[in-house]
Amino acid sequence: MVERDRKLQIPAFVWAFVFGFAAGESRTLAGFRRCYNSTADETISPGGFYQRLTPTLAEYLRDLVEHGLDEVAVPNAVDADLDRFRDVMIADGTVLRLHEFLSDQFEARHEEQAGAKLHLLHNATEQTIERLDTANEKTHDSTLFKTGPWLENRLLLFDLAYFKYRRFALIDENDGYFVSRLKQNANPLITGELREWRGRAIPLEGKQLRAVLNDLDRKYIDVEVEVEFKRGPYNGTQSLDTKRFRVVGVHNEDADDYHLYITNLARKEFFPADLAEIYRCRWEVELLFRELKTQYELDEFDTSDEHVVRILLYAALLFRELKTQYELDEFDTSDEHVVRILLYAALLSLLVSRDLLDLVTEQADDELVFPTERWAATFRSHAQLILHELGEFLQKIHKQRPILQETLATATQPRCES
Repeated sequence: MVERDRKLQIPAFVWAFVFGFAAGESRTLAGFRRCYNSTADETISPGGFYQRLTPTLAEYLRDLVEHGLDEVAVPNAVDADLDRFRDVMIADGTVLRLHEFLSDQFEARHEEQAGAKLHLLHNATEQTIERLDTANEKTHDSTLFKTGPWLENRLLLFDLAYFKYRRFALIDENDGYFVSRLKQNANPLITGELREWRGRAIPLEGKQLRAVLNDLDRKYIDVEVEVEFKRGPYNGTQSLDTKRFRVVGVHNEDADDYHLYITNLARKEFFPADLAEIYRCRWEVELLFRELKTQYELDEFDTSDEHVVRILLYAALLFRELKTQYELDEFDTSDEHVVRILLYAALLSLLVSRDLLDLVTEQADDELVFPTERWAATFRSHAQLILHELGEFLQKIHKQRPILQETLATATQPRCES
């Protein structure tokens, strides 16, 4: 990131983006530069600041995000009943609306719009984000999820965007597990009932699921089904295959219908009510996206620089005054790395917020509870003060640090004399 120690001070540079994002009032490039100048002991000119917004900086911030994800918990842990799995994983994505001038780089579903998609693979057991990807809005969530041996003994929770019988088969064949909502148009063949009903219960075996749903008056449905799907292409052809899974329905009295789930988890270990409870763990990643959007305004971009979008996408991505406060010719408008820098900065802001929340929780009384969204608002309101205190500390450290050449000369002088 930096070849030699000159005017730019990298610790102050990074923290200016992190806390500048959290503070909220300074999400323009000029605002981030002001944050830096108030933190470092030497100011930097607009030109000197802008020329540092490079793809290398975006990669560096991404490395910091990945390092932070290994160190910081995001968000709450799952119930201990799921300890039999190595990990519980939640895949999901969210759309971030961008300036319409970025429609070529970030193609949206509708014309005259631009949108980026942030995709996360959230490890709810370890409370970390295992993987993050960005793509244009038209990229389907499903294509960003890859199967493989890493699935062994992991439980995956999917929303309908990832629904695909072939994917479920591959998870099962890699010794993994999954729970997904059943698509509205999915109508698998029932091959057996996994629970016996007393009295004159309607027999379900051999019938299509949708054909019997309206006739049922039971709290739970628990059946084995057979589904048909196409295998991946091989020698230019795709062969048909079948697989048997379990479909569970939990009656929703308010809507007078069933919430239907498809899974490969065995009934002897997980009853229908257990599966519905497990699926609610998906709300963890929804809360994470909501915090990023509401507290850090991650989806409010107003810039025509593709790289600024990605920088803003990785630091908090709020660039709304670029065209009015700065001349666009000061930027290479085809660059996407500024967007990445800002997006990574947003994620770093989130990680720092959660790390501070852990420290506060450790010091607080046991009965005190800090809801994450309320804490995020508190963190944002104090971000400028924290940055000021941090700036004084960094300046003190920077002034005390000996010059490298002097240190080297001092270390080698006794040996030279001898």
